[in-house]
Amino acid sequence: MANFTAADVKALRDRLGTGMMDSKNALVEADGDLEKAVEILRLKGAKNNAKRADRSTSEGLVAAVEDGGTATMIELACETDFVAKSEKFVNLAEAVLTASAAAHAGSVEEALAAQAGDKTVVQLIEEDSAVLGEKVELRRVASVDADAFSIYLHRTSKDLPPQVGVIVGYTGTDAETARSVAQHIAFADPQYLTRDEVPADVVEKEREIVTEISRNEGKPEAALPKIVEGRIGAFFKQVALLDQDYAKDNKLTIGQVLKDAGVTVTGFARFKVGA
Repeated sequence: MANFTAADVKALRDRLGTGMMDSKNALVEADGDLEKAVEILRLKGAKNNAKRADRSTSEGLVAAVEDGGTATMIELACETDFVAKSEKFVNLAEAVLTASAAAHAGSVEEALAAQAGDKTVVQLIEEDSAVLGEKVELRRVASVDADAFSIYLHRTSKDLPPQVGVIVGYTGTDAETARSVAQHIAFADPQYLTRDEVPADVVEKEREIVTEISRNEGKPEAALPKIVEGRIGAFFKQVALLDQDYAKDNKLTIGQVLKDAGVTVTGFARFKVGA
């Protein structure tokens, strides 16, 4: 009979968050040695993580934080909404975000290498993934540098953590307008700040598509240039923030709203879980 007590089982469960039977079996295998039992459970979890590597992660959460002149946002993904709303997963996301922000990480690779206490972020995720029993991955990281920020986190379901996150970096003093624009971005999903930022090859591809569509609709050849330019303008209103119609008043563009408020958006980021 292995030499351990119920208190040892509880200590192991509290330390790793594993189930009672898994903890008890590990202590039996380790002959009551707590540290060896920890090692056994971590090795077991690592093997299971490898088996889960090809699973899809369509659930999770978005979290963001401002630290001085930089705001950082992460998307941490998992397999099910049950895990996404669990306390352990939410706490893991907080630890990952804190470490990413402290390291000024602007990419997933930089964030995974960041220190989170005596572990790296990747080690932290691997260990908690083993305990949670699901594949967990840091899918995206973004950082925005600015004078001021508006961070908006939106819950698509009251039972789940935020699924959509927006950071708006700006200059100006009208925080209310900045927040309203952050909410607009959450809804409208612009890809660029201005039309000038849209890559030339993207614009050219869109031009080819709308030209072909216009021809197929039987539009007169002589009228094509004007029609195509009108449709390219509509394309910019879809993808460029400053060209978009304001969600709260479609008679105004975002550019006009910001100008009237004396606010200049210098950068933004938007994440949606699974998108």
